[in-house]
Amino acid sequence: MGFAVAVIMKSRLPALTRALSVSMLLPVGPVLAGDFHETLTDTSTNTWVEDFAIDSGVGKNGQVAWSVRKYTLRGGKQAGVDVVEVNNGKLRFTVVPTRGMNVHELYCGDVRLGWNSPVTELVNPLFINPADRGGLGWLDGFNEWMTRCGYEFAGHPGEDGEKMLTLHGKASNLPASKVEVFLKDNRLHVRGRVEEKMFKFVNLEMVTDISTEIGSTSVRFDDTLTNLGSNPQEFEIIYHANYGEPLLEKGSRFLAPVKIVTPFDERAVEELKDYQVYYAPTKGYGETVYCMELNSGADGRTTVMLQNAAASRGVAMSYNVDSLPFFTLWKNTDVGEKGYVTGLEPGSGYPYNRSVERERGRVKTIAAGKSRNFLVEVDVLTDAAAVKKTAARITGIQGGRKTKVNEEPEG
Repeated sequence: MGFAVAVIMKSRLPALTRALSVSMLLPVGPVLAGDFHETLTDTSTNTWVEDFAIDSGVGKNGQVAWSVRKYTLRGGKQAGVDVVEVNNGKLRFTVVPTRGMNVHELYCGDVRLGWNSPVTELVNPLFINPADRGGLGWLDGFNEWMTRCGYEFAGHPGEDGEKMLTLHGKASNLPASKVEVFLKDNRLHVRGRVEEKMFKFVNLEMVTDISTEIGSTSVRFDDTLTNLGSNPQEFEIIYHANYGEPLLEKGSRFLAPVKIVTPFDERAVEELKDYQVYYAPTKGYGETVYCMELNSGADGRTTVMLQNAAASRGVAMSYNVDSLPFFTLWKNTDVGEKGYVTGLEPGSGYPYNRSVERERGRVKTIAAGKSRNFLVEVDVLTDAAAVKKTAARITGIQGGRKTKVNEEPEG
């Protein structure tokens, strides 16, 4: 199987008074593991590829056709936002390097991972003021499927000592400093480096590798957070994965091997008996949030699932509980234009303000020069058999252990 590469590269160097533009379309030989590797952005060498495309050609003899392409959005508040689209022949998803390597949405057959936010553009961070509306400005760009919150801090806005923290930290509004795409061992990768650095305060680097096996129904997030500073550094991280229709509907269910569940606030107490069940779009609903600790299997991993009402389709998320020991279930089943959405959110802690999380012993620390690794795998469940198999796996992890239900929020 041959493939074709198309690249339009613009390299802007301070010593040059004009940009160098190169366009090429090259036929090449058979696709083998590791046969392509392209750096799309690298601030250390002032490299930026405006447009890139590669594909395996038409699938023959049962081989799967795949493709990767990169382009830059124009117009409105999305102007200047880089997008990388990956199609593994079975599913396709969109990575947004300009927005912290978030993933906008994923499609697999007639299943979409994502939701319908009133924010319709992929908003350039230049148009976002995190301090707006008392620290809620993060919401001006909130419309993606997979959004990472952190890394110095995450959770609700408010004061933490002498610092005023904004909602969910800076991660989603930090453009990647380096972006690479490559094929290795039959997996397509988009790797990005996001830097959260501020003189005298923080020196964190997140390297995320978002990959998918050709022809599979799953995506893997393999992330490494490193403290490049000379002192220990507090950090928080939440994988804010958001789901709307078609998986979210009246009668949809959340399944997980729950050890402990606690309502986030008094609002969540009202629906505690139904925390695993979803309502139809409800005008003026208001969000409900539940804080959980989950059981894990012998391998240290756990699995959660969102399934539709008929249990015919769903999504599973699996991860290690030692690195992501807490889980938040966010339910926002308001009417469509307000955002009919639920969040399945593994994290290092809960989305309380960092001052609260620190008081309750959930704020983690990375030693100087050290790293923390996080591995989250997401699998699209395209039929009833896959949903049933995943439910059985969750039951197996639970192993007959009873769930402790706290009827009141934390004190």
